[in-house]
Amino acid sequence: MAMARTQKNKATAHHLGLLKARLAKLRRELITPKGGGGGGPGEGFDVAKTGDARIGFVGFPSVGKSTLLSNLAGVYSEVAAYEFTTLTTVPGVIRYKGAKIQLLDLPGIIEGAKDGKGRGRQVIAVARTCNLILIVLDVLKPLGHKKIIENELEGFGIRLNSKPPNIGFKKKDKGGINLTATSILAEYKIHNADVTLRSDATADDLIDVVEGNRVYIPCIYVLNKIDQISIEELDIIYKVPHCVPISAHHRWNFDDLALVWGLSVKHNPQKVGKDHTLEDEDVIQIVKK
Repeated sequence: MAMARTQKNKATAHHLGLLKARLAKLRRELITPKGGGGGGPGEGFDVAKTGDARIGFVGFPSVGKSTLLSNLAGVYSEVAAYEFTTLTTVPGVIRYKGAKIQLLDLPGIIEGAKDGKGRGRQVIAVARTCNLILIVLDVLKPLGHKKIIENELEGFGIRLNSKPPNIGFKKKDKGGINLTATSILAEYKIHNADVTLRSDATADDLIDVVEGNRVYIPCIYVLNKIDQISIEELDIIYKVPHCVPISAHHRWNFDDLALVWGLSVKHNPQKVGKDHTLEDEDVIQIVKK
């Protein structure tokens, strides 16, 4: 790949940005494919969105997604000790503190989904519609799978546990562009625009803003099969951010998995004033003085 062969220095930064822009344009059709015959969502992937929120279970085959969903929601998804058992999305519903939450057991993701391989493209298309993603990992081999899944989700315009770049962008009819990264905008045939960098930004941040089709979704990493590791190893896992270790089979530590984070605050819970702007699905507690 051209980016891998390019040495990283200031002289080649604009070249790398150009290559990233071209790659993003090519992947855009995977995120929003053109209409026409074939290539639709496919059987079993057209799941109606119901309730107050949708949570998608994403992971490699045989990590325990189906078992976890069955034990959480009481929904039967065919479970077996061989790979690719789940071939279609299986919806389940749970109620949590008055909220109706839809759970989707998505088919096992495979490497190369973002490049159109297998049914992974359809899986991630559904994942883009979720309010929260649970990446289910095998505790015995989590890091390799975690990196691959994150890479696949990133390739489909999904940004995990992050907020949109603080960049103002507006195309114009004239006036030119006052920005050093003009090669990226030129690749998009944009020659007149107002671009405001309100914080340190990368070429990837600018591409995300120009593409305009990125989704920013909170993510919890569920490390399954903790019944197969030691207490010492479990202590280390608990230090990993956004991570919840469980045993889906034995229903261990399900209480921790019920934690819900609001999207409009940095700390949960957090005291705010009456002028605080809430995000959809935030839960508030009003205290009388």
